[in-house]
Amino acid sequence: MENWAEYITKHLSGFVEILAAVVIAIALIQFLIKYVTNFAKPDVEQQNQNVRIQFGSSLTIALELLLAADILATAIAPTWNDIGKLAAIATLRTALNYFLERELKSVKPSERNVLNKK
Repeated sequence: MENWAEYITKHLSGFVEILAAVVIAIALIQFLIKYVTNFAKPDVEQQNQNVRIQFGSSLTIALELLLAADILATAIAPTWNDIGKLAAIATLRTALNYFLERELKSVKPSERNVLNKK
C-alpha cells in the first residue's frame, strides 16, 4: 500500500509541475501576442497594464501549482533535508505570490473596470 501511495504521489507531483509549466507557457504566449499588438493602439499604456494584470494572475496560479507539487513530492517519507528545502521553497514562492498579488491589487478598481471593458 505504501508503494502505491509513493508511486501515485510522485507521478501526481510531476503532473502538477507539467501543468504549471503549461500555464506559464500559455500565459507567456498570450502576453507576447497582446503586448506586440498593443503597439498600434492609441492607449498603449492602459492596454499594457491590462496585459500585465492577466499575466501576473497566471503566474500566481502557476506558483501555487508549483508549491503544491513540491508539497506532494515531500509528502512521502521526507527527510529533514527535504523538509528544509520545502520550507525554503515555500517561503520564496509565498513571498513571490504575495508581492504579485499586491501588485495586482494596486490597480485601482475603477482602472481595472476600464481595462477589462477594452
